[in-house]
Amino acid sequence: MASSGVDYNNSHIYGDEKTTTIGPDPEKEGYNPPYDAEGRRHSVVSVKTVYDSTHRKLKPRHIQLIGIGGTIGTALYVQIGRGLLNGGPGSLFLAFTIWCSFILAVTLCMAEMVTYLPISSPFIRFAGRYVDDAFGVAAGWNFFIFEAMLVPFEIVACNVIIHFWSDVVPAGGIIAIVIILYAIINLMAVKWYGETEFWAALGKVLLIIGLIIFTFIAMLGGNPIKDRYGFRYWKNPGSFAELYYTGDLGRFLGFLQCLIQASFTIAGPDYVSMAAGEAENPRQVMPRAYNAVFYRLTAFFVLGSLCVGINVPYNDPELTAAFKSSKPGAAASPYVVAMNRLHIGGLPHIVNAMVLASAFSAGNSYVYCASRSLFGLALEGKAPKFLTKCTRNGVPIYCVGIVLLLALLSFLQLSENSAVVLQWFVNLVTASQLINFSVMCFTFLRFYKACQVQGIDRNTLPYKGFLQPYAAYYGLVGTFIMTFVGGYTVFLKGNWDIPTFLFSYMMIFVFPVLFLGWKFIKRSKFKRAHEIDLYQDLEEIEEYTRNFVPTPDKNAFDKWFNKIFS
Repeated sequence: MASSGVDYNNSHIYGDEKTTTIGPDPEKEGYNPPYDAEGRRHSVVSVKTVYDSTHRKLKPRHIQLIGIGGTIGTALYVQIGRGLLNGGPGSLFLAFTIWCSFILAVTLCMAEMVTYLPISSPFIRFAGRYVDDAFGVAAGWNFFIFEAMLVPFEIVACNVIIHFWSDVVPAGGIIAIVIILYAIINLMAVKWYGETEFWAALGKVLLIIGLIIFTFIAMLGGNPIKDRYGFRYWKNPGSFAELYYTGDLGRFLGFLQCLIQASFTIAGPDYVSMAAGEAENPRQVMPRAYNAVFYRLTAFFVLGSLCVGINVPYNDPELTAAFKSSKPGAAASPYVVAMNRLHIGGLPHIVNAMVLASAFSAGNSYVYCASRSLFGLALEGKAPKFLTKCTRNGVPIYCVGIVLLLALLSFLQLSENSAVVLQWFVNLVTASQLINFSVMCFTFLRFYKACQVQGIDRNTLPYKGFLQPYAAYYGLVGTFIMTFVGGYTVFLKGNWDIPTFLFSYMMIFVFPVLFLGWKFIKRSKFKRAHEIDLYQDLEEIEEYTRNFVPTPDKNAFDKWFNKIFS
């Protein structure tokens, strides 16, 4: 492979047009097929020559913060208040803590597979390679639709947050500016995307740490009115709110609503995974990234859910009114509600500024992930081939362009009726994230089985997840069940609504349609354990790892940050 002329520090070779072999020549006598009678693979490795021309320019600090930045959006600062209203502080804290255990299970699955084979759009392509081509198609398009539809949603969120301060700038102008900024950031070399996300995500981290510290100081009486409130609101009005019904059933439904919110709020492994194909030295960087991102996210979301319940009672009239009237930006944040109650001036504006940065950063991450998922589909021949074209800076330009075109849907916000249509797009894909997690866990189970059958010792892998395959089963069951629970309210007495039902479950119907459609057209087959190709692209990754030369840090500042976030 050294004679191929490929720069392994930048590019990769993948695709499906021509095939060469490393090992015996098929034209000569004595050639054996790739698998023997017992399903073991010989040393023949298929190497494809459609190029993945993305560049490996993302440093450890970029990978770490991309994983955090894509997950922490306005939900942690603002929308979490809705969970408090629905379930109370006890339900909110319990739900977020429980859901983090499912995210750990999914993270363990992805970490093992992606560190073994860190390629572009890994979990999408693994689904096709380790399970069934049709399964990969359904998973890939499901993820692309999910990420692409969230871009206009976050753009609209930026517009709304800015209106916390003033309505002077027209909505159309703000939307256009945000889209242009996304285009500039995502059409430059990937290192500039990584740099932008690093600083934006660092701001998010500092904000949530600051809010946790604020909670600790304020609850102990360190506030202008000297109110030492502690855990007062856990006792009065109480820890568990009733929702829809009274008694135990009402409290359970309140908890269930919090669990649903947690399932759509907490992510992580998918965003880290999407950056694997553009990470420097991924075999070393990715294992640390998965571990660090999970623990940091868990700390932020678990502690964040605890702080919200400490600061504000679940029946707070200001918080209730803020959500009913859809107040802009941080006005509906439980932290800002607490600051107003404690007569703390200035901080609400800082919180709103950071919430704006969070929304912008989240949208930026969605543009990146959506474009890379489409690029991965094209590399596997499951999307038009022209989408594999990259600029000389390694950016899949047509994929980014399509995502930005879909971002124009944010202009629907300019019409009140059309704004409803925009929300429909978001509602249609709310189940997609849980489907993605289920796909990851099931794909890992096939990978685990293939390693067993083909005699690959998992102890030799760059990362070995603990409690496997039990963690994968745990993650699969939990995420699969929650996929169907999200729209349960339409089945309550008097709540049946056809549009709500369709919005909640559309992607659950679309996924099998994509799967069966591709299976029917291409006649793909479910891959048995001995048929799964665990070696495709492996030679390129190992060649890159052997030849990798670290890029020197530009200055002490860069070196310091890379060391902290490595």
